[in-house]
Amino acid sequence: MPPADPIAEAGIAVPAMAAAPAMTAMTAMASDDGPRGDADARPRADAHAGQGADADARPDALPRHADLLDRITAWSPADTPAGRFHLVPARIERDLALISRWMNDPAAAEFWDLAGPREVTRDHLRAQLAGDGRSVPCIGVLDGAPMSYWEIYRADLDPLARHYPARPHDTGIHLLLGGVAYRGRGLGGLLLRAVADLVLAQRPSCARVIAEPDIRNTPSIAAFLTAGFRFCAEVDLIAKRAALMVRDRSLRHLL
Repeated sequence: MPPADPIAEAGIAVPAMAAAPAMTAMTAMASDDGPRGDADARPRADAHAGQGADADARPDALPRHADLLDRITAWSPADTPAGRFHLVPARIERDLALISRWMNDPAAAEFWDLAGPREVTRDHLRAQLAGDGRSVPCIGVLDGAPMSYWEIYRADLDPLARHYPARPHDTGIHLLLGGVAYRGRGLGGLLLRAVADLVLAQRPSCARVIAEPDIRNTPSIAAFLTAGFRFCAEVDLIAKRAALMVRDRSLRHLL
């Protein structure tokens, strides 16, 4: 019988101790009137093709020396029931307009706190791209179409680690479904499962995938539960009260 998980046993809110990312793991999957010019405003799908292997050659990509996420730039695509899905590391010059537009959607702005001029999103991306590789922003490409924004990060090296019993190589996920056409279809849970599987497959030292959606974002929490995460506790972060969600490698064969 596996040892008890201290997170699950805690089951209590942890008082805030330090700043944590002011964002949820995914935006609420609210309905809307329809896509807002996605086909015209987003980058061509082929602009994201083949960007994984050579990403470290770009000035705004993961630094060549960084391996804190086991070469996420080289992770292979995943086949899902919705289509072929690929995490492509974000590039400011290619993706800023698209990501900024997503962040200014009211459903996203409520939880991500990155609405405003493009400079707000640019600074958020640049802080990660210029860092040591502990957090990597990515575009989620489904069957060639960029449709979501992700951040894969080392939860054990993040301020979040001060709010729960972190273990070495815990890996965190943030997700924003971009165009409204992709919301309300169950894609959140499906893609979260696929990306959590990718993390566990590509990071053999990682035993758990972590998320901390806003406790008010019930569609997000439901998507994580659908993806095989379990709710462990409510935690008080600086910017929000969050639901601590955990996906365990040891339970992967049961999902």
